[in-house]
Amino acid sequence: MLMAGRRALRRLISGPRATLTVAGALIAVLVLVIGVLAFRLGGATAGAEPPHTPTPTPSATAPTVAQLYRLAGPSVVVVETAKGELGTGVVATKTGLILTANHVVAGGGAITVTFSDGTFATASVTASDPANDIATLSPSSPPMPLVPATLGGDTTVGAPVVAIGNPLGLSYSVSSGIVSGLDRKADTDQGSFSGLIQFDASVNPGSSGGPLLDQRGDVIGIVVSIADPGHDGAWAGVGFAVPIGVALGGNEDGEGLQGPQI
Repeated sequence: MLMAGRRALRRLISGPRATLTVAGALIAVLVLVIGVLAFRLGGATAGAEPPHTPTPTPSATAPTVAQLYRLAGPSVVVVETAKGELGTGVVATKTGLILTANHVVAGGGAITVTFSDGTFATASVTASDPANDIATLSPSSPPMPLVPATLGGDTTVGAPVVAIGNPLGLSYSVSSGIVSGLDRKADTDQGSFSGLIQFDASVNPGSSGGPLLDQRGDVIGIVVSIADPGHDGAWAGVGFAVPIGVALGGNEDGEGLQGPQI
């Protein structure tokens, strides 16, 4: 009886029906494994953050000439003397010290400065550097608060510049151009000078002492001179400025301008 049962079991396992049963079980196991893997992968994908694609930071746009004028204009003053000399100056400190061209105020006489808000004050020369054509003025009663200019900056040939001044009495005029050259040298009726910034922003008599600005609005020079091939004091497309480091006393060799003082 026992032997008969064993033979029947062997027939069942080895028969066609047993083969189908085993194959079906294997298929079921594979389906289960695939389902588990798909669930895990799907869960990992759903939980993960999407890949980050970096976006380039927009490059800073350089200020326009109008923006630079609004930025630096409040620091510019009109300089006049009792003898009729007209020039420009720039407020360099919060206490009101003003940088200007020495030849504008060297003739003597009372000095008056007019600020951008329309107020004016008498001023005295507190320091002068004839070798570089730079003078420092101290106003008697400056308006408060004052807006001093930002001094310094990089001077590179080809870089854009802006000049603010009072050419021919046209107060608070603005012009733009580029740095045309560096370390220029020439003789003038005030002496021999060198080390100037050459630029092509339009300036004329009355512009002397005004700021030459870089593209950020920083003062890189003090305007002092123009080239005058016709000897008529007219703008010929070439202006000169004392580098701000020299204007602040950073050069002890007394190097300065080229061309007639304006």
